[in-house]
Amino acid sequence: MEAYSSRRRHMCVAAVCIFSLLSGAAASGATDNSRLTAEFQQRVKQYLDLRKKAAGQAPKPTDSPQIIASSQRDLGNKVRVMRAGAKQGEIFAPEIAQYFRRQLTAALAGQSGKKVRASLHRAEPVKMDLQINQSYPENVPLQSMPPSVLLKLPELPDGLEYRILDRELVLRDTEANIVVDYIPEALPDTEK
Repeated sequence: MEAYSSRRRHMCVAAVCIFSLLSGAAASGATDNSRLTAEFQQRVKQYLDLRKKAAGQAPKPTDSPQIIASSQRDLGNKVRVMRAGAKQGEIFAPEIAQYFRRQLTAALAGQSGKKVRASLHRAEPVKMDLQINQSYPENVPLQSMPPSVLLKLPELPDGLEYRILDRELVLRDTEANIVVDYIPEALPDTEK
């Protein structure tokens, strides 16, 4: 009877140790995700501060599509000048990009993953060589982001949005219509 009780006690201690290790790993992962999200949001804020500086005074409100498009081109050009040396990965730094890839993989693996993949396949395929600060072509459709995917990604401030081009995740400035940054091969291969 004593041997049974001793074995049971050892099993309970082992179970508590395993639970503690798993809980610690989960908490560490959550802390790491929070840190990466905060770093991403700080980089986004730095970009928006630069854009605000480039924009100067806001143009007068108008309903004219020509004036709106002209203002957007002007802002895009000013941002390009201020970010002349910008490179891919300045906002989506490698560690942040890996976090986004994990989040996107989770979004495509969840219950709605099949629907999301089907939605991405139904959308008009868009392929283009992405470059930082390039204008997002007006003739290229803006594929909508599935809500279940957006829920997995950090929320963006007004004036920025996520877009998917093939397997890349693009951070687009809607006011300047430029590619701010992107993550190559951000989405898992949806052909699988």
